[in-house]
Amino acid sequence: MPETLQDYLKRLQSYLGDRDPLKVQAATAKKLEQLIQRVPRRRLMRRPAPGKWSIGEIVAHFADDELVGAYRIRKILEDPGTAIQSFDQDKWAATGKYAHCDPTQSLELFRTLRQANLKLLKSLDKQQWNYHGVHAERGIESIAAITKHFACHDLNHLKQIETILRDSSHS
Repeated sequence: MPETLQDYLKRLQSYLGDRDPLKVQAATAKKLEQLIQRVPRRRLMRRPAPGKWSIGEIVAHFADDELVGAYRIRKILEDPGTAIQSFDQDKWAATGKYAHCDPTQSLELFRTLRQANLKLLKSLDKQQWNYHGVHAERGIESIAAITKHFACHDLNHLKQIETILRDSSHS
């Protein structure tokens, strides 16, 4: 049975536990770099199974997702209560040609966007953390909740990359 949205969100939240979402996010780019730095490009671009993203595609997704998050947070700060559109990550992967993106360039784009987002988040006052938007799939989401979701999302994909690397080292 396919995982429901609620099951997916619950699984992601289990990865974070009581860790600080900002600290998790601040560590992600370095962790990604450590995971991929000595891995040959052909291995980074090999899909672990049909229909599953390669490590390179996951890193490209990190960059695009950070771009989306940057926009959403800034839009909420501009217009609290604003509608937050969802996006089809598989269509973004296809139109962004993730399968042909250089993982190192994707990582650098992610790192730059993440640094800008963390700088903004660290500048918010207590009231701004409660500003929210209305996500098309998940409903009302505060900036605090979005920040937590991004940390959970990071941990999910890092775990996915670690699994691909571990499993591919045996093949």
